[in-house]
Amino acid sequence: MAERFGPGDRVQASRTDPPYHTRLPRYARGAIGTVMERQGRYPLPDRSARSLPAEPEPVYAVRFTARELFGAGDHTVTVDLWESYLRPAALEGNR
Repeated sequence: MAERFGPGDRVQASRTDPPYHTRLPRYARGAIGTVMERQGRYPLPDRSARSLPAEPEPVYAVRFTARELFGAGDHTVTVDLWESYLRPAALEGNR
């Protein structure tokens, strides 16, 4: 499977709140960021931790502004996120 995203792509993190542990930080859920680079392919820990089959999938370094994540600040935060957590970002104003 080819990677869906590349450097410079705007993505939105899933808003999911599963009843099990996930590697998608709560503070990043629903936030829009920019893919900085591909990090390789790794099994999704959410699945493997529950003894479910977990094929390797792309992982991306995604940069978010502090303002997007926390409502204020001029810094950025970079989070490594699995492709399952991401979708193309909606157009501004259509979140």
